[in-house]
Amino acid sequence: MSGANKHPYHLVEASPWPAVGAAAAFTAAIGGVMYMHEVAHGVAVLGLGLALVLMTMFMWWRDIIREAEYQGHHTPIVQIGMRYGMMLFIASEVMFFVAFFWAFFDRALFPMGGVWPPEGIETFDPFDLPLINTLVLLLSGCTVTWSHHALQHGNRRDFMWGLGTTVLLGALFTGLQALEYSHAPFGFTDGVYPSVFYMATGFHGFHVLVGTCFLAVCWFRGYAGHFTAKQHFGFEAAAWYWHFVDVVWLFLFAAVYWWGG
Repeated sequence: MSGANKHPYHLVEASPWPAVGAAAAFTAAIGGVMYMHEVAHGVAVLGLGLALVLMTMFMWWRDIIREAEYQGHHTPIVQIGMRYGMMLFIASEVMFFVAFFWAFFDRALFPMGGVWPPEGIETFDPFDLPLINTLVLLLSGCTVTWSHHALQHGNRRDFMWGLGTTVLLGALFTGLQALEYSHAPFGFTDGVYPSVFYMATGFHGFHVLVGTCFLAVCWFRGYAGHFTAKQHFGFEAAAWYWHFVDVVWLFLFAAVYWWGG
């Protein structure tokens, strides 16, 4: 009885992964600098750093899943803190993209030479591949909501189907984005428009890739029976993140592809 937990909070145990993750990120950064400056063995150092980052992510999140599923540390009180943490993380991501929109509108509303897009820049037709990608991402938002609703009502079959469909749609979006880039009539260094375009849409594409991996991990966890109707914050956080990615793309489509083009 004296060893029983007397409070609903989670006192985190000592973990090596923050230190290992910092060292891995530092190694990847050094490798990236070496690679860009064409220093010998830069690719090897970069690869080692990225491998260590992936290993850290796998091991750290494995420990968190154990805390949630098998050790019972993620009580309702703890989950409230996690929800606030996820909200703040998404808020920081919003400001990250605000910087790109700010740069875009700063140049678009007050263009050098009075012309936007700049002369010589052939923009994408917004109602070609960009519209298809918009529909794909909006559909994925519907399927992840379907999946979440099914889980809340104990319907594991529809939960898995909806989640799996969302993962496939996320992969399809990434493939179509790569196809669009392969047909781009301008390069990254061809001026201010291409630079802002690739930074904004490229980082969004990276977020889609991360979100797809996030949801794929949730699919495997769901297959293993990890989530219940009352305790599924891991999946809920992934769904929030995915909806954020959806909304950012709508602004990108409207501002960069349609109005800005």
